[in-house]
Amino acid sequence: MTFDCPIRNILLATSFTALVAVGACDKAPEPPLASPPVTTPMTLGTQVDDAVITSGVKSALVADELVKSMDLQVETRQGVVQISGYVDSQAQIDQALTVSRSVAGVTDVQNAMSLKGESGTVGTALADTSVTGRVKAALMADPGIRSFDISVLTHQGEVQLTGFVDSQEQIDLAGRLAAAAEGASSLKNELSIKQ
Repeated sequence: MTFDCPIRNILLATSFTALVAVGACDKAPEPPLASPPVTTPMTLGTQVDDAVITSGVKSALVADELVKSMDLQVETRQGVVQISGYVDSQAQIDQALTVSRSVAGVTDVQNAMSLKGESGTVGTALADTSVTGRVKAALMADPGIRSFDISVLTHQGEVQLTGFVDSQEQIDLAGRLAAAAEGASSLKNELSIKQ
């Protein structure tokens, strides 16, 4: 038959490939190539751990008799907790830091809290909400900023930026955008570079 030759060639090629593959199995593993250390992105496990830490810190702050604050922002990156917001007294700041340090998994706490000062009016609170919205919109519109990693709070015109970003350039750019927002009277830039 005329088909015997092509089929035989296919069978021979397949057999040869199988023998080469089996022979490769007996080969000793090659040592890995030395490569420079690479900064790896956060793993899903680390992100979950950070979310658990953030939740634990928020719960502890709300449950504390002195702090009792839902107004504080909590960001966590690889166990480092950053607390921001406005409180009524230095005692609340000190207690918030103490409470946060006691939460399992926290490796460090960065303080970005400020004292409220005098009480504002309903009009001031509405104006602050507008400023916060403008700053968030400016951050989201700029391609050089990852605004989801930035928390924005405003109190009596003072804009506070907290969170973790990739570089000093992003910190500077976010600060310029926030300061330029209509109604922003001052800026407290507490952004940190991701480790």
